[in-house]
Amino acid sequence: MRESLLSVEAAAEYLCTSPRFIRRLVAERRVPYVKVGRLVRLTSEDLDVFIAEGRVEALTASEVWRRVKRVR
Repeated sequence: MRESLLSVEAAAEYLCTSPRFIRRLVAERRVPYVKVGRLVRLTSEDLDVFIAEGRVEALTASEVWRRVKRVR
């Protein structure tokens, strides 16, 4: 199965960010990437995993109040 590879610019469009942010993710090795010669390529599947790992679930009102009471 062949995955389509995205350039840094295409990956930035996919995530609605700047190419600089994608280059930083690659430099910090926060996303998997493929080197094709001197070119860096990413898969949309790996970017989807990155998005899912960064997901923060919402809190219910009672959870918020419990956390506020702990801070006092």
